[in-house]
Amino acid sequence: MDSAEETELRRALSQQGVLLGRQQEELEASRNAYAQVSLQLSQLVERLDQLQVSASAAQAAAPVPGPERAVSRHAEPRLNPPAPYSGEPNSCRSFLSQCSLVFALQGEGEQGELSVSVYSIEFRTLAASCGWNEKALWDHFLHGLAEHVKDEIYSLELPAGLDGLIDLAIQVDDRITLRSRHRRGGFPRERVTSAESVTARDTISQCLVLPEEEPMQVGRVMSCSVLQEEPVSLADVPEVYHDLRAVFSKSRASSLPPHRPYDCAIDLLPGTSPPRGRLYSLSGPEREAMERYIHDSLAAGIIRPSSSPAGAGFFFVEKKDGSLCPCIDYRGLNDITVKNRYPLPLMSSAFELLQGATIFTKLDLRSAYHLVRIREGDEWKTAFNTHTGHFEYLVMPFGLSYSPAVFQALVKDVLRDMVDRFVFVYLDDILIFSQNEHDHVQHVRRVLQRLLENRLFAKVEKCQFHAQSVPFLGFVLSPEGIRMDLAKVKAVADWPTPDSRRAVQRFLGFANFYRRFIRNFSQVALPLMDLTSTKKRFCWLSQAQTAFENLKSRFISAPILTTPDSSRQFIVEVDASEVGVGAVLSQRSPSDERIHPCAFFSHRLTPTERNYDIGNRELLAVKLALEEWRHWLEGAGFPFIVWTDHKNLEYIRTAKRMNSRQARWALFFGRFRFTISYRPGSKNGKPDALSRIFEAKASPAPPVAILHPERVVVAAVTWGVESRVRTALGDATVPAGCPESLLFVPESLRTSVLHWGHSSSLACHPGATRTHRLIKQRFWWPSMARDARRFVAACPICAAGKGSNRPPAGLLQLLSVPSRPWSHIAMDFVTGLPPSNGKTVVLTVVD
Repeated sequence: MDSAEETELRRALSQQGVLLGRQQEELEASRNAYAQVSLQLSQLVERLDQLQVSASAAQAAAPVPGPERAVSRHAEPRLNPPAPYSGEPNSCRSFLSQCSLVFALQGEGEQGELSVSVYSIEFRTLAASCGWNEKALWDHFLHGLAEHVKDEIYSLELPAGLDGLIDLAIQVDDRITLRSRHRRGGFPRERVTSAESVTARDTISQCLVLPEEEPMQVGRVMSCSVLQEEPVSLADVPEVYHDLRAVFSKSRASSLPPHRPYDCAIDLLPGTSPPRGRLYSLSGPEREAMERYIHDSLAAGIIRPSSSPAGAGFFFVEKKDGSLCPCIDYRGLNDITVKNRYPLPLMSSAFELLQGATIFTKLDLRSAYHLVRIREGDEWKTAFNTHTGHFEYLVMPFGLSYSPAVFQALVKDVLRDMVDRFVFVYLDDILIFSQNEHDHVQHVRRVLQRLLENRLFAKVEKCQFHAQSVPFLGFVLSPEGIRMDLAKVKAVADWPTPDSRRAVQRFLGFANFYRRFIRNFSQVALPLMDLTSTKKRFCWLSQAQTAFENLKSRFISAPILTTPDSSRQFIVEVDASEVGVGAVLSQRSPSDERIHPCAFFSHRLTPTERNYDIGNRELLAVKLALEEWRHWLEGAGFPFIVWTDHKNLEYIRTAKRMNSRQARWALFFGRFRFTISYRPGSKNGKPDALSRIFEAKASPAPPVAILHPERVVVAAVTWGVESRVRTALGDATVPAGCPESLLFVPESLRTSVLHWGHSSSLACHPGATRTHRLIKQRFWWPSMARDARRFVAACPICAAGKGSNRPPAGLLQLLSVPSRPWSHIAMDFVTGLPPSNGKTVVLTVVD
């Protein structure tokens, strides 16, 4: 760059600096002018307020149906719109001032933070001057309502006129305001500034003290007379805890809990969103139950109307008592949610804590999952669809796969200073243990008080106090130690005594899986193995009974049974038969790497369940097994494996179309983390044997007292053979292997019996198999099957009259033309010739 260009550039930059300085001065002057205009505008507005004080007072005195959530702007006096701006600089300031006044005094076109009553007054002010028809005003008013008001008003029948729509909107807004008062303990919702909000909340929380005699009733305003809560029976609760009766309250357990640090967070995987479920068809009773559930849940504050883009399916499951339980299909949400991996406690650690404990108390929490709030901002993800509207939960609903971990974290944090000292917590089950009664009373009181302070409530019907022996998570705890709960091995302990060879084979098939854990298994089971031989008569003797009881006792004792450990993977083996279902819960032992059973289960099918097809029976076996061992499998450290011999069940968790029964069961399965694997029936013998222990015992056919005429001829043919056999037997000793219902045939009469079973007019020369089948219906001797085959093979009538069962010979084919001499020769004998030198046969050979 030369000097001339540099000089020119400096000159241009200097000019630009001068221009920027002028613009800065003009900008500062504009700011000052704007400040002066704002001050003049404020003074003008204040002057107008003073001049129109009477009009403002009359407007403020107008009756308002509901509480106002914001101070309304002045609707009078109304100014006419300013004249269009001419473009002259001197008129700009005046035009802006007029526009500011018009905007300040203009009514609102949308509700915003206002109440519906205030919004309707301002809307009518606008409607008076706009000149729109009523249909346009109706649409604009409805569109301008707040979202929470529109969510409820859309589920109602909308009136045709504007006046009716405004009245309906005011009623809906009043109901919403009333519900919000109930949730905040009866205090009205007030809008405060950010600086005042903390102080206001602190003041409310300090002054809110509810007497125990008259607790707050959900669904009632504070100004009304408080209804007394239905008293809870404390007959099974020691009197020393009666002053803490509030911890057993049913109504307080069903109210909305407070937010805690351990609220249920629903974090979605990146790039995913909750799916939209379908709307299930409901019957008449189900629709009534749904409306009742929605009404009660809204009154309790555990759900609220929603405008969420998500929506799970809502249906009902019938309980054992016939009542309907609401269920929501959250399978789609579970698939895209980041799981909470909070660990569940190990049962082995609980056993170490109980050393020296002599007295126990067990508490069961009421409405466990509904005692946990959904994290603020995540409520929309729990939305569900119903015929009456779209709603979302404020508390943790049933059906979320990570609910056990969230609840375990909450309860353990509440009792953190007591856990592992005199308290053991496993989900909603709390065990309190002490070495003497005096300390135990103090321990129980501390736990109950802590639960009450944190709004956790116990179910008095399932609690046990001051017990010397208490069942807990599949074990029985007592001062003598820990022993297995007989209920979990009841399926084996109550195994019926086998009454047939088939039943013995089934029991030994089950026992064979655990033979490596039983010393001298072959010697112990020898009397039972002898009964499986078809060469001996089945006879249940005392030796067999002793072996049967001995094997059962060894199955339900160590080292076969292992203590369930939630830190290791579980294996659930299931099977179903025509009469029952069976299951085995197992784990692989870390010491020998072999699979040891933890518990056995069997269930006799009801007449209705027997009508299920094989797929539904197998699925029922899975469902019942998970229900039986829920306290171990729900929230297990690793996903467990379900082994079944029905291959179609591998796809049940990804099925898109299911019937109502399968949908209910699939929703229950959503609480667990597991995979279903196919296992051939030949390797699934343990649950198969458990499922068949309910098969009906074979009973002998009742004797026929009357001979029917059509049986007389057959009876005459049979009686002759039987009478000769009975006469020949006389007082001879019958061999031990002969069944009681059959006649033993001595060797001298066996040919006669074989002739009767094969050559008589009753038999008509059947084959060897049918001959043996006919004879063994009435007679028996050890070599009966072999003798029948030989007799039939030697029968001349059968040999002459029966055609060959071999295929016919094929047609003769022409030989190929020989290529050289003596490559093919034909030989034959010519017989029947006259004797010549004593010879009558000639051998011929042809080339």
